[in-house]
Amino acid sequence: MSARRLAMLVALVAFATASARAQGPIQIVPGAAPTPAAKPTQPPQPTAPKHVKPTLLRPATTAAAAVPALQPSVPRPAPDADLAYGAYQRGYYLTAFQEATKRVNDNADPKSMTLLAELYANGFGVPKNDDEAAKWFKLAADRGDREAMFELAMFRFEGRGGARDRTESARLLAAAAKLGQAAAAYNLGLLYLDGHQFPQDLKRAAELFKSAAQAGNPEAQYALATMYKDGRGVPQDVVQAARLMGEAAQADVVDAEVEYAIALFNGTGVKADEAAAAKIFRKASMQGSPIAQNRLARVYANGRGVPKADPVQAIKWHLISKAGGNSDLELDDYMRRQSPEARAAGEKAAKPWVDLITQARINP
Repeated sequence: MSARRLAMLVALVAFATASARAQGPIQIVPGAAPTPAAKPTQPPQPTAPKHVKPTLLRPATTAAAAVPALQPSVPRPAPDADLAYGAYQRGYYLTAFQEATKRVNDNADPKSMTLLAELYANGFGVPKNDDEAAKWFKLAADRGDREAMFELAMFRFEGRGGARDRTESARLLAAAAKLGQAAAAYNLGLLYLDGHQFPQDLKRAAELFKSAAQAGNPEAQYALATMYKDGRGVPQDVVQAARLMGEAAQADVVDAEVEYAIALFNGTGVKADEAAAAKIFRKASMQGSPIAQNRLARVYANGRGVPKADPVQAIKWHLISKAGGNSDLELDDYMRRQSPEARAAGEKAAKPWVDLITQARINP
């Protein structure tokens, strides 16, 4: 597992009170006259199974069904440690190892210790060795390096380089968060939200998410937005929720894209803009979100936010969403009412995606 994408392996409590499925931006009126199918244009094809694997997706109204992978901050180099970190960032790992080792021997530099730990943790330039990585992370953490505290916390949480110790992990997360490490603040907030490591404390979770969100952590922006949306741990504030959803959406958090698009479509906490919402639904759909795909199907079915209704595109995205586990009886009925030609064209357009989803399910 890359040290840049460490996952917190803990289940979250679903803290949203309403399902995104119940607040869809469009209702298809039964019996409405369908628009004749236009000749479909050649759509973009899916490029990689990872964008449509259902196991990678989370409901749009929860912070996560499983905690998302985080991007720990890359340790910042000391002014006189540019050679080691410059080599690391360019992929010259053996040079980075040699320069970091020199700085540790000469100055006991904690940043260089953290860099050595990163190299051992990932097997960059040296054989992968969790025990060595944990040793160097601890040496750097004991000398006050917040990135090392965070990484060691994750090691202790996962049982890498030693026994699993969630109490020590939480202590290290708290220490790193106090020093401004955003991912540590976010993860600590998840533990308070979860209520297993500590008694559940939504207010404290929101405070930690706010700290991480202000530092630019997009997962924290999304989690805090969801809490503002439902008034949990903070006063309900749909304007704040929409603002934070928008920030997280700009950072490509797919669930945030979906919820921000819904807010844009409905004008909840932000000025309504159906065309902008449709573009974001399409972006999230291309990233593999069944909920976004369902909303995009409804957009095309009703011709709202797009130049005109398009049954072929509506059928295509409905079938893709359905293959990803998002059923919609109204769209099933809508599909049955279209011409055989429109249904056939929609099924043909959906097939590459459906095949990828099926393959991913069989071979996760």
